[in-house]
Amino acid sequence: MLKKSFRSKYRPEFPGSYNFDYKDPVTLYRFIMESGKIIPARISKLSLNQQKKVASAVKKARSLALLPVGSDAYDNFDRPEPISPKPFELD
Repeated sequence: MLKKSFRSKYRPEFPGSYNFDYKDPVTLYRFIMESGKIIPARISKLSLNQQKKVASAVKKARSLALLPVGSDAYDNFDRPEPISPKPFELD
């Protein structure tokens, strides 16, 4: 008899005892949207306990400036390029 394949509710790469460290922004960046919001548990496929740990680690990393607080759009929006103090010459 064939065994039915099913999709697991949780992510296999993060076991239940996995500690999300605020000093590891590469891992935490996977759980942040482009707008800077934390991805909800129904999309990130984390358990409730893991989602709480991720949220607190992201908030700690944001307060230490390891992760961005918002989106990059506000940082680069219509900002002029810095002008060089060296004058240019026309040939």
